[in-house]
Amino acid sequence: MNENKTGKDLTKEAPRGPKTKLGGYVILGRTIDKCRALLWGNIGEYHFDCPLDNMLFGWKGIKGDDFKAVVERGASDEEIAKWVDENGDRKTEDEKRQWCDQMLAANPHDDPEKREWYADAIKSTGQDPKSTPLFDWLEEDDRVSYKKAA
Repeated sequence: MNENKTGKDLTKEAPRGPKTKLGGYVILGRTIDKCRALLWGNIGEYHFDCPLDNMLFGWKGIKGDDFKAVVERGASDEEIAKWVDENGDRKTEDEKRQWCDQMLAANPHDDPEKREWYADAIKSTGQDPKSTPLFDWLEEDDRVSYKKAA
């Protein structure tokens, strides 16, 4: 492990966007940023091992606590991506691509149980919940939140 015990200060800047791929996985870079921030005490309003992170963890069959232990040892982004590849359910590159495509298109408005929550959450960005995928909202929400704080 390369002893990477630093990361973004999420009280001052947003984590990587959920669309950013690392090791072929969307969400992973953002999840790493949030985990490091939690471990080093500057996570701000963000949450690690949240429903978004669990979209990846659940699909791969890994646990947030196991992931956190790897990050806590100081693993680099590349080492963490390799660990995700090698742990939990093995996935082919094609399965990874298909999953990423599904995640990029996912819209909570399509789920009747999440529709009201999403419509309320997305209001501050002015986006249309019916046509705005989750990742688009998250990236705009980060932008709007940090623009207000500046």
